[in-house]
Order: sequence, then structure tokens, then C-alpha cells
Amino acid sequence: MKRPRVLLADDHRMVAEGLKSLLESEFELVGVVEDGLALIEVARKLLPDVIVADITMPQLNGLDALPLVKKDNPRVKIIFLTMHKEVAYARRALESGASGFVLKHSASGELIAAIRAALDGKIYLTPALTSEVLHEIQRDPLALKDPVSSLTARQREVLQLFAEGRSAKEIAEALAISVRTVEFHKYQMMEVLAIHNSTELTHFAIKHGIVTI
Repeated sequence: MKRPRVLLADDHRMVAEGLKSLLESEFELVGVVEDGLALIEVARKLLPDVIVADITMPQLNGLDALPLVKKDNPRVKIIFLTMHKEVAYARRALESGASGFVLKHSASGELIAAIRAALDGKIYLTPALTSEVLHEIQRDPLALKDPVSSLTARQREVLQLFAEGRSAKEIAEALAISVRTVEFHKYQMMEVLAIHNSTELTHFAIKHGIVTI
């Protein structure tokens, strides 16, 4: 029987190696990538059945990579394996089209269960968050709105690169836009988020998992 093909995306090499050891007996591991842009490129070439991805990765975070990967391969199942235990992350992931949300400190069996559920067309949410997510959705469907979702996809790209320490010129070159456009996006973000300076903008990116320190 043909084994399901799985692509891993995590910028921590030790985590990725551990995942390979956990999954290789049941699934065909087709590759490992370490940033969001590589995830999009490799997923487009390899067309895996399932992607197990971290949220916080260099270049482009997993949540922003998800719709781009889905655009190339609508049938792929994406499961987030993350340290972020905030309910807003889980809700944003599922609303964006993820098939699963598992915490890294959960038992290893949870990830395997999530992959199996995804392949069966089901959604898997780690039990540690299930009751809280359902409670909040029932209480107020808009209560968990993630402030990151108020930014455009381009603004999130600029924010991540800015928080990673890139200059406006470097960001402009990476995204093939002008320096003036980069600065425009930066100040638009500050206005939308009610942030007053560049330091606060970087702190926001770290707090919400767009970059790590």
C-alpha cells in the first residue's frame, strides 16, 4: 500500500529530526524545509499529501504560507505543530484552512492522530484547547480576532522581514517593491495597530509569533 507523503517545515533542525524518527515508520517523508518561502517552493514541486509545519519560521510564517500552499495544491492537508498555545492562533489556523493544530509539548501520538484525521478529511484540534475554542466561539464569534489578521498579506511580509532586522532597502529588494512602498506599509501597520514606534512594532511581531528571538 502506498504510504501518505509528508513534508516537514520547521526551522529547528533537532525538532525536524525528531519528527522524522516519529513518522517515518508510517509515512513517506519527502523533505524538510526551514522557512516559509522554501515551504511554498518545495510543496509546489513535491505535492505532498500532508504538511506538518511550525507557525513561526523565517522569511514567511506558517499561517501566511498556508493560503499560498493551498493555492498551488488545494487538496494538501496542513497541520500546525507549534509552541503557541493561545486560542487565537488555533482559531486563525483552522479558519484559514488548516486540518489540524497540535502543541509541541503534546504526546507524540497526537501528531499521528492529527495526520490520520486529516487524511480522512477530518479536523483535529489538540484536546488541550478544544473546550476553550468551542466556548469562545459560542460566547462571541468575534472575541478571538487575532490583531495580525487586521494586516494585509503584504503588510505581514514587510512586518516579518522588518522584525528580522532587515533594512527598508533590503525588504524592498526581497519583495521587489520600492523603499517608499516599504515605508508606507510600515506606517500603515503602525496606524492600524496603534503602535507608535519601530521598537513597539518589533515587539508586536515577537509577541504574536511572527518572528522569534
